[in-house]
Amino acid sequence: MSTGIEPGYNTPVPAQITTPDRVSTRIGDLDFADGVPTPETTTRLFDHLDFLRGVEVFLNCIPAASLEALRRGVVASAGDACHKGAITDRMLDSNPLFLTGNTDTVYAILMLDIERDGPTVIEVPPGSGPGTVDDAWFRFVVDLGAPGPDRGAGGTYLIVPPGYDGERPDGWFVAESPSAVNLVILRGFLVDGKPDTAVQLFENGVKVYPFSARDDQPPMQWTSISGEVVNTVHSNDFSFFEEVAHVIAKEPVDLIDPETRGLLAAIGITKGGAFAPDDRMRRILTDAAAVGNGTARAMGFRSREADFFIYDDRRWVNPFPGGDYRFLRNGGEDGRFLDARTTFFYLATVNTPAMALKMVGKGSQYALATLDVNDDPLDGAKTYRLRIPANAPAADFWSVVVYDPQTRSELQTGQALPSRNSKRDALTYNDDGSVDIVFAPQAPEGAGDNWVQTVPGKGWFVLLRLYGPLEPWFDGSWKPGDIEPSSDS
Repeated sequence: MSTGIEPGYNTPVPAQITTPDRVSTRIGDLDFADGVPTPETTTRLFDHLDFLRGVEVFLNCIPAASLEALRRGVVASAGDACHKGAITDRMLDSNPLFLTGNTDTVYAILMLDIERDGPTVIEVPPGSGPGTVDDAWFRFVVDLGAPGPDRGAGGTYLIVPPGYDGERPDGWFVAESPSAVNLVILRGFLVDGKPDTAVQLFENGVKVYPFSARDDQPPMQWTSISGEVVNTVHSNDFSFFEEVAHVIAKEPVDLIDPETRGLLAAIGITKGGAFAPDDRMRRILTDAAAVGNGTARAMGFRSREADFFIYDDRRWVNPFPGGDYRFLRNGGEDGRFLDARTTFFYLATVNTPAMALKMVGKGSQYALATLDVNDDPLDGAKTYRLRIPANAPAADFWSVVVYDPQTRSELQTGQALPSRNSKRDALTYNDDGSVDIVFAPQAPEGAGDNWVQTVPGKGWFVLLRLYGPLEPWFDGSWKPGDIEPSSDS
């Protein structure tokens, strides 16, 4: 009579807690001797574990690699000092590689290093547009200008390390940053369609200097990157891990949580040691970067998340799903919205609450389209139409900018500014007040200033921006059309 007890046991053992001698999986057959993996299986499993951790590092550390790439690009162009900045005095055209930068505002960009310089001062003049300081992990530190505590009246900010107990001058805005490196980025609006007013405001009014040099400030130096060849985009191959390793080596150990530090340490990236993977680990991390990059592209260009989509019946995606700049889901109850964070930082830069919160008539809102109405990728050889319905809910203006899916930067074409702007361009409107933006390699007859050039053999995608978004945007009563291919394409 069978007792149901397996050999070697005194009591019945549930099958679900044991391991068969052979298990078939997506990484192949795994062999065990009474639960102990064979040497071959052990090697396969550890290789897979290192690969998984490499992919997780890629997906979770895009913010750090992206800000490091931005730092390198700015420093290479403008110099390595807090008073040396890059400015798009002739707008951000398609020459610089800059993740989904806009063609609508003047950018002024500076890099701080409070480890090198100590607490650092930022003076912004009255009338400054939206500005932000982000830390080395692309996390929000403080807003400047209109969305900041000075509310556009101008002010003096002091960026200090955690636990700072030094002088805090009256009337200054003091913000603690957990990192040594910090990004300062300001945006200035066009006046009469020209950048001159914003450029003069930044070049004459913005001051950045070490607090220790407040009585002998170094003169500001601005370098134009308009039309220049500049790369501020992180790597998507093995060198991605080298970019992240530089950040970890540079920054305080508590910049990130122990879990993330442990994940990095598992693939050889630590605060105190050199990142020097052997040939085996280099091969694994090369694959991990390829899969991580592909996964980020799947999230960004073909999202499976219903929460990403702004409308049930359109292809438009919200780059900040959930309305939280920290990427917390349901107010944090469901933890971090990991796919949203990866997607945002793979496609964009600058992290501020002003980009995520509902602020009627202020700030800006964004909608991303990577596919046409048929869920097909956008083809640079074809002709497409995007209808912007009448009464677009933008107190200031709206724009459409076209980007390259490879670089996620502005599409490089015969047009220096691959975009259309309701305030800058002489658009032709339909009788009902709507406007059709046309995308094609050659201007169709009658398209005029409504045409944005594309490139045969090259894909593209679009960001719709609303500056000063109004209630019909937030309540969904106004919707942009999908991007529709022409019947002649």
